[in-house]
Amino acid sequence: MNIEKTIQSHIAAALKAEFDVEENNIVLQSTKKEFEGTYTFVVFPYIKALRKSPVELGNAIGNYLVANSGVVSAFNVVQGFLNISIADSAWVDLFTSIFRDKTFGQLPDKNETVMVEYSSPNTNKPLHLGHLRNNFLGFSVAQILSANGYKVVKANLVNDRGIHICKSMLAYQKFGNGETPESSGIKGDHLVGKYYVEFDKHYKVEIEALKEKGLSEDDAKKQAPLLLEAQEMLLKWENGDAETIALWEKMNEWVFAGFGLTYEKMGVSFDKIYRESNTYLLGKKFVEEGLKSGVFFQKEDSSVWIDLTEEGLDQKLVLRKDGTSVYITQDMGTAELKYNDFKMSKSVYVVGNEQDYHFEVLFKIIKKLGRPYADGLFHLSYGMVDLPSGKMKSREGTVVDADDLMREMTDTARERTLELGKTEGFAKAEADELYDTLAMGALKYFLLKVDPKKRMLFNPEESIDFQGHTGPFIQYTHARICSILRKAHEQGIVGKTTDYPALQESEREVIYLLGQYPQILADAGRELSPALISFYVYDLAKAYNRFYNEINIFNETDKNAQQFRIAFSGVVGETIQKAMSLLGIKVPSRM
Repeated sequence: MNIEKTIQSHIAAALKAEFDVEENNIVLQSTKKEFEGTYTFVVFPYIKALRKSPVELGNAIGNYLVANSGVVSAFNVVQGFLNISIADSAWVDLFTSIFRDKTFGQLPDKNETVMVEYSSPNTNKPLHLGHLRNNFLGFSVAQILSANGYKVVKANLVNDRGIHICKSMLAYQKFGNGETPESSGIKGDHLVGKYYVEFDKHYKVEIEALKEKGLSEDDAKKQAPLLLEAQEMLLKWENGDAETIALWEKMNEWVFAGFGLTYEKMGVSFDKIYRESNTYLLGKKFVEEGLKSGVFFQKEDSSVWIDLTEEGLDQKLVLRKDGTSVYITQDMGTAELKYNDFKMSKSVYVVGNEQDYHFEVLFKIIKKLGRPYADGLFHLSYGMVDLPSGKMKSREGTVVDADDLMREMTDTARERTLELGKTEGFAKAEADELYDTLAMGALKYFLLKVDPKKRMLFNPEESIDFQGHTGPFIQYTHARICSILRKAHEQGIVGKTTDYPALQESEREVIYLLGQYPQILADAGRELSPALISFYVYDLAKAYNRFYNEINIFNETDKNAQQFRIAFSGVVGETIQKAMSLLGIKVPSRM
């Protein structure tokens, strides 16, 4: 049952019956809190043509709705606004339809495949705070699209080649003394990242030494021996030098093992992992094809370009003069590979907004090359995560490490939970699981409740509060509902909706929100925005807590009312669980 659509159809019928007006686009708004009602219809657009006052028009439509709709119990007119109140029987019918719908929260199958590519780490360093937003956002978008009826492929394109990878390799070769994750007790990705920082430290010393000899800073950076050695190592890698490849493979194994542990802790996963070491040469056939068709042009030095000045951009290099590819070349090839693998109708790239220009150029190139998947490419651009201490820099070792942050969040969750006495009677393993659940819920919710496009400031202390707009507040609400359902089960109270009480306003508000969930889910899927789900589930938890504070279910003497409210609580709990799972967040059943 859809109350909003029912009212819209009856308003259209009222305009036809009372004023002989054909109207197929009836728009309803939520009634402002200071007025009585649930939906508001604005009558101003019809006043001039019908030569009626706002009050006359509002009253005529309102009386028609009360007499004919079966869902409207009352109305009031404030100037040109018709505020509509819904009958309790309609709210109960809506709730009953949700209660009986085993597929509630899952939209119909769309018979389309969508790929969501996220994470995209470099194998020369561990994941950091920025990667957390990326991974949480990508995983959540994939969950939301799946609930919207799409078949979703979660992909990860790992950057495991290039000069930055060789910097870590060279520093390890020079300064590592055979150190391994096992001998050092350092997680593999952290160990490799340590040598990326080590390279930068020695590289800066060499730059200063060259500057003292009279070189400019730019020349010193280009001529520093360490950088020249790293460039030589990259050439060896590209030429398949056995010793270089063996070192690369060994260090990659360390990194991937470390990433695997971090991803497990994050609660994210992938269906397909691509590696740039396998894809970086794929785009060269695009260059040849584009030169033949006139999409690309070649300069005198043999480099190949595309001219996008007519599209408001500029000229973009797609192949260097020595015949080596650039990032956009390999991205063209990888896009083709992904389409050949999965034939998806849409491909979503979850990448920070510093790459906006890159993806704008990439998509225009693929469009000009006439690829069948060109129109389905989408860059989900998101803002950076800032900290009070400022911007992070990987090469200087000043990043907020993802593993460290998640560990600190768990420690904070443990302290807060023990202070509030929320784990009394818990076994140690059960308590530890709860701390992790609350920590990751706090972290994910804080990063996902902000619109993806916006830059944000991360505040760990604020994120883990049990009150306010936080993940733990919603998780605690779910645990509270589970406690109610356990107590009802112990007392033999079964949730039913056949007979119902006169509803309280807090119950109407919750049922209204439950009825909004499919539309919110559809909107979140269309806009690729977990923030819409975040705000929805917070509003639902807040509304249920209002109900909980006003009505004591177990002191209710009317058994029908009691059974209705148990069913009511169960549906809210299930909806909170479903919505939070779309954010990649677990909800505890006890705390």
